[in-house]
Amino acid sequence: MMSDDDHSYDVVVCGGGPSGIAAAAASARNGADTLLVERYGFLGGMATAGLVNPFMPYFAGDEQIIEGIFQELIDRLAAKGGCGGASCFGAFDPETFKIVADEICLESGVKLLLHAFVSGARLGGRGSSRAGSAGASPSRIDSVQVTCKPREREIGARVYVDATGDADLAYLAGVPCEKGRAGDGLTQPMTLNFRMAGVDPARLPSREEVTRLYLAARDQGRIDCPRNDVLYFTTTRDGEIHFNTTRVTRADGTRAEDLTRAEIESRRQVSQIAAFLKRDVPGFERAYLQMTGTQVGVRETRRIVGEYVLTAEDVLGARKFEDCVARGSYPVDIHDPDGGGTILKHLPPGESYDIPYRCLVPLKIDNLLVAGRPISSTHEAHSSLRVMPIACAVGEAAGTAAALCVRDNVAPRALETGLLQRTLAAQGANLGKGVA
Repeated sequence: MMSDDDHSYDVVVCGGGPSGIAAAAASARNGADTLLVERYGFLGGMATAGLVNPFMPYFAGDEQIIEGIFQELIDRLAAKGGCGGASCFGAFDPETFKIVADEICLESGVKLLLHAFVSGARLGGRGSSRAGSAGASPSRIDSVQVTCKPREREIGARVYVDATGDADLAYLAGVPCEKGRAGDGLTQPMTLNFRMAGVDPARLPSREEVTRLYLAARDQGRIDCPRNDVLYFTTTRDGEIHFNTTRVTRADGTRAEDLTRAEIESRRQVSQIAAFLKRDVPGFERAYLQMTGTQVGVRETRRIVGEYVLTAEDVLGARKFEDCVARGSYPVDIHDPDGGGTILKHLPPGESYDIPYRCLVPLKIDNLLVAGRPISSTHEAHSSLRVMPIACAVGEAAGTAAALCVRDNVAPRALETGLLQRTLAAQGANLGKGVA
């Protein structure tokens, strides 16, 4: 792992969710001395702590558009019996995910610091003279403050990757950030995922009938949850059903007070919904609440302002970019920030959109890359790119870019994107026809 004396690396990745795992592994595999800092005692982020399941689609028609480290993750899960199956495509076992994430990182040469999170950033002098749309020459991060036992530490790196999910490091370093939808700044609601075990799947009614029964119970006052439908999935285990149904609106995932309220409120909703299922829904008579997520699931918080801002028009128009480093096909999927509905807008059948490297490069800071859901985008585009397969692909791109920047002694905004694309393609990434 690491000792108290370790304080400087080529690359430091903050956040160990799917994007951070991919970023750290890609960085280390490309020769950079890499540290991954994670707040929990395990890796996986929303996939494990948030109990988010299953993987959302990573195909465009018949073409698998996200491969590379994400495919390695799937293959390792499958080899341990922790993924897939004919009736639960995309489902995975979160406990197996933790083990696989450790293996990928450690075998790649990543150094891990668990039970630690970034709490500050110390800025140094001016960096590259090329500031892009930022105007004046950007600053550099000299070190990050990491809060952990037995004391706060100051850790340096040549390049940093923010994979916190909330753009925490970028925000602390002074990168311009946006939050929520235009107009009122409200973000998508939070959801505490939970699982019921002891279910008889042969007796389950249709999804439409489950939702009808749920709405009837809500009308009777037995359930107080704003969501207007019941979303559930089968899992890798027999007799187990995964629910993504609780909803906490008007909560800001960058405020501890709001997170506290969301945790308590969502557990209250879980209790009501579990009781409803046992009383009203065939197949749940002998079921029991098996688990809830370690933390409430957060869909949206900050988004950085980067060299390019991806828009809904880019997503729904399946736009292609010369500096493509990842692809997506998931629809615009906006859970109402202040209500019970969900807006879905799909891409044309069989199409995908590109995520340009410029979306990973923040304004104002010269030696920072951002991975996962906080990359530079609008509220609407974010609702598509926030899912785990895309976050993993973006993470691999960010980690690879960070290592190349260290190797070639260039700032991220000055990195040759053709070199990055060729390296990603050699690692198994699918960047589309005509790229790399």
